[in-house]
Amino acid sequence: MSAVPGRPPPPQVNPWIVAVAVMFATFMEVLDTTVVNVSLPHIAGSLDATVDESTWALTSYLVANAIILPLAGWLANHFGRKRLLIASVTGFTMASFLCGLAPNLEMLVLFRVIQGMTGGALQPLSQAVLLEAFPPHERGKAMGFWGLGIVVAPIFGPVLGGWLTDNYSWRWVFYINIPVGIVSLVMTKLYVFDPPYIERKSDKVDYWGIGLLAVGVGALQFLLDKGQEEDWFSSDLMRVLLVLAVVGLVAFVARELTTEHPVVDLHVFKERTYSAGVFLMTVLGFVLYGSLVLLPIMLQTLLGYPSLQAGIAMAPRGMGSFLAMPVIGVLVARVGARKLLALGLLGGSVTLYWLGELNLSAGYWDIFWPQFIQGISLGLLFVPLTTISMDPIAKEKMGNATSIFNLMRNLGGSMGIAASTTLLARHGQAYTSMLAARVTPYDPATQSMLESMRRAFMARGADFVTATQRAHAALFGLVGRQATMLAFVSVFRLLALIFLLMLPLVLIMRSPRSRGPATPAH
Repeated sequence: MSAVPGRPPPPQVNPWIVAVAVMFATFMEVLDTTVVNVSLPHIAGSLDATVDESTWALTSYLVANAIILPLAGWLANHFGRKRLLIASVTGFTMASFLCGLAPNLEMLVLFRVIQGMTGGALQPLSQAVLLEAFPPHERGKAMGFWGLGIVVAPIFGPVLGGWLTDNYSWRWVFYINIPVGIVSLVMTKLYVFDPPYIERKSDKVDYWGIGLLAVGVGALQFLLDKGQEEDWFSSDLMRVLLVLAVVGLVAFVARELTTEHPVVDLHVFKERTYSAGVFLMTVLGFVLYGSLVLLPIMLQTLLGYPSLQAGIAMAPRGMGSFLAMPVIGVLVARVGARKLLALGLLGGSVTLYWLGELNLSAGYWDIFWPQFIQGISLGLLFVPLTTISMDPIAKEKMGNATSIFNLMRNLGGSMGIAASTTLLARHGQAYTSMLAARVTPYDPATQSMLESMRRAFMARGADFVTATQRAHAALFGLVGRQATMLAFVSVFRLLALIFLLMLPLVLIMRSPRSRGPATPAH
């Protein structure tokens, strides 16, 4: 919807109603990035595919989502923000319904692509709408509310997905979006309006920019998602994707900096506070999603948790964020955003190191408390970081800035998952070799352990040869479990160090300029 000279201003709407309207859609879209994970074995069995093939239901969504994310600001100006929101929610809801009906894997992947494309604009648009709906001194509260969806949804996604799959069917993972999408659609239609400065800058479309963005970001997302599975650059496909990603993104940046009407305005990075904030948000995504993928693997493979119980054991992090974010949203204007941000980095580092102290005897409460405190720390990070980063951005550039901000958080998350799973596999191999070198027939402790295992198997009825073979296998399994635990510990500690290294960036950022009352915002 283009701005027209003399057009009457949008009607006044309570900003909290606007917040609820856009958060329905955002929570639904972010939830779908993780809710499908635990359902993959069921999807594979139902659609006559392997589990590896079923992961295309995740990859296709993430790639399509990543391509659309940075275009959201331009699309909003070109077609109108409200119109784009309504189209995105409608498309996402319809695609969810079609995903639930998919008769085979090929159709499911196609509908997931549509889901990713229509959902890609929801995060940045909802953030831009919230930042504009609230006066500057209340933006901390708005970001606290928005952060609930962005941080809590990925944590509760596996729990919800596991419960729906176990009690109903994997198809309900998609059907659950339909009532949420309808409510969001109605509220968006009634309460969200375009501000006067949302207008089409030019009728010219930067097709080269869009094409280069699609190639570069799509190839990068595909590379990050499938890299470990393909053993990274030992695969010809991964090497081709790396070249496409580098060439595409470099050409895209050059194009956007020189063209008159770019689809993504990169000049926003001239604001040092915003640039530092985007980098910190990328790191936050890296650590958050990296640790999110590690913990359930550890719970299921080493501590024997079933998938649903592993999802429930992850809930304390969401509980901590859920309780902390509204409070921190109020504190941002009173205590100072930079102080809270620094405290969040320290808290996140301490809790990750705490997780790095776990062992194979860890109980539920050993896992509960570091996660709960980490959830509080994520609130301390997310709300102030978003508030500070967006403070120097002019309202007419807010859509573009939030698009880049959300893209980098998602790409950071993909990098974190790829790096964490790769390091886990490589460290596991290294520790297995190191421990196995010390387990020799000449070591008295090894001899004693082997003999006790052999006797235990013989007591169960095995003959001497079979008992010896089983004892060797059990001993190797014990070494493997200990090596894998050491690998988890080392990766958690590395993520803790990354958070600590980010502390100097807080000094670069300027505190939000607006703390006092401001004129009412529509």
